[in-house]
Amino acid sequence: MAKKAILVPVDGSANSDRAVAHALELIAGGLAAELHFLNVQPSFGGAISAFVDRAQIDSYRREEGDKALASAVALAQKAGVPASVHIGVGRHGAVVDDFVRKLGVGSVVLGTRGHTGLAGVLMGSVAQDVIAHVSVPVTLVK
Repeated sequence: MAKKAILVPVDGSANSDRAVAHALELIAGGLAAELHFLNVQPSFGGAISAFVDRAQIDSYRREEGDKALASAVALAQKAGVPASVHIGVGRHGAVVDDFVRKLGVGSVVLGTRGHTGLAGVLMGSVAQDVIAHVSVPVTLVK
C-alpha cells in the first residue's frame, strides 16, 4: 500500500500545534503517511512592492514562515517523525489546494479557533476558505 501524505497548515499558534499533535497521533497509531507542514504568507499589493525590493519581501516571508513552522518542526522531531516544510504565498484556501495537488496529499489537518455562529461568519475563517478550495478530506482540530 502506498504511503499517503498529510498536509498540516501551520501558523505557529497553539491551535496549529494541536493540529500537528493530532497528525502525529495518526501516524503513531499506524497510519503510513508522509507529513508536510505548510505556512501561508500573505501576498503584498503593488503599493508595497513599489517601495520594497523583491528580495527583501522574499527574505521577510522566509523569516516569518520559518518562525511559524518552528514549533511544528520541533513537535515532529520530538516524536521522531520526519516532516517536510513548505512556505506558500497567497490566499490560504488556494495555496493549500495548490500544495494538496502538487504533493499528492490525501488529507489536511487544520487547527481552528473554534468560532461559531456570527463570529465565524464575520471573521472569514481560514478553515472555511480551505474547506471551500480543497478536494480532499479536512480534519478540523479545535
